[in-house]
Amino acid sequence: MKIDLTDTTSSKINKALVMGRRAIGTPAVGMVLTLVIVTDEENAYDALKAANEASREHPSRTLVVIKRAARSPRDRTSSRLDAEVRVGADAGTGETVVLRLYGEVINHAQSVVLPLLLPDAPVVVWWPVNAPLDPSNDPLGALAQRRVTDTYAAEQPVHELAARAEAYHPGDTDLSWTRITPWRSMLAAALDQVTCKVTSVEVEGEEFNPSCELLGMWLADRLDVPVKRSLSAGPGLTCVRMETDCGPIVLGRPDGSLATLSVQGQPDRAVALKRRETAELIAEELRRLDPDDTYASALRYGVERLGEPAAQTAAPAAEQPADEPKKADRAPAKKAPAKKAAAK
Repeated sequence: MKIDLTDTTSSKINKALVMGRRAIGTPAVGMVLTLVIVTDEENAYDALKAANEASREHPSRTLVVIKRAARSPRDRTSSRLDAEVRVGADAGTGETVVLRLYGEVINHAQSVVLPLLLPDAPVVVWWPVNAPLDPSNDPLGALAQRRVTDTYAAEQPVHELAARAEAYHPGDTDLSWTRITPWRSMLAAALDQVTCKVTSVEVEGEEFNPSCELLGMWLADRLDVPVKRSLSAGPGLTCVRMETDCGPIVLGRPDGSLATLSVQGQPDRAVALKRRETAELIAEELRRLDPDDTYASALRYGVERLGEPAAQTAAPAAEQPADEPKKADRAPAKKAPAKKAAAK
């Protein structure tokens, strides 16, 4: 069921939602969150389609905020809010409201969205394109417990990662990070099978793909080894090679679908590692609403540190005795409790 409202208000939209639920006999129960999608007209269809598919796992009220550009001087001064209310089969397993903002009301989108949020339910804001550099300080982002961006859609993805690191706030996440979840799981499982020490890593993937940088930053942060970033024709991530004192561990995916895991002394194994659709990525992000500390740690490692020579990266660790922590900058923090205990 669809209800079109022209030059409307948030109060009238809420009344339309109630009327639509009564008309189809569906109560307003079972919805677990409010998903706010901030996008443009060009990308609204794809974003809404992904959200509707994700709503099968996470029934939610979806609010699509589309800020329409002014076409004439009159449009710049006049404010208008048009809405399209969808309930029932047209809205997946939840409710959908498409909001089109014109004129001055564009600068006050949070005032339009706030009365439409589900009471006592978490809020997630997703920017498929044109995400702010500091999502937590955005007026709409300030309403949310979770803020989802997509660095892959930026004009300069690598520079965008650096900006994300500077402005990071608990609750921020990025779909470029979500895309590498299967890679991280597979690499962690491979390392669990051996007792070797990793000495260096090479991450291979297409140029301007932030998922490659994020995977390299995660490996460098967790393993404390030099990570080299190399380019390939893609698609996406194509190979991760970890050099160990027992031989190389290689996870390669040249076709974007089927990968091969090679571990020294073991037969090669074929593993499913296909590139996932946006609906799967959003569904994964909606499964957790707490801060992702692993993402924050990898992001703050710094994309500019990838590709450093091994001598520069390994030198601080090599200067320490074998029984001390690997990372010199973390040593004081770990020693502090010991000093307090000695004083007692």
